[in-house]
Amino acid sequence: MDIKHNAEQRRFEIEVDGYKAHVAYSIHDNGLDIRHTIVPSEIGGRGIASALVKAAYDFALENALKPIATCSYAVIWLQRHPEYQGEISKDYCEGNSVSIR
Repeated sequence: MDIKHNAEQRRFEIEVDGYKAHVAYSIHDNGLDIRHTIVPSEIGGRGIASALVKAAYDFALENALKPIATCSYAVIWLQRHPEYQGEISKDYCEGNSVSIR
């Protein structure tokens, strides 16, 4: 997958079959916090969300930032990948932080 880091908009992005997907993040308290994961339903189920989250958290670790998750998808991803030693954001609101259009 050809994932691009759009640092200006604080996103990791990909286009698949003409549809754009992304994760949006913020950086605070020495951590990279994934705030939203957006994958259109037309390209869902292909591992795109997982690849985007992984790219963002790999970037975080490469830059000495702690992986943090506000997005419910990113929370689940971190639970499945304890090797990233991430944490759930204090802003996390279960079921309210991920969008699939």
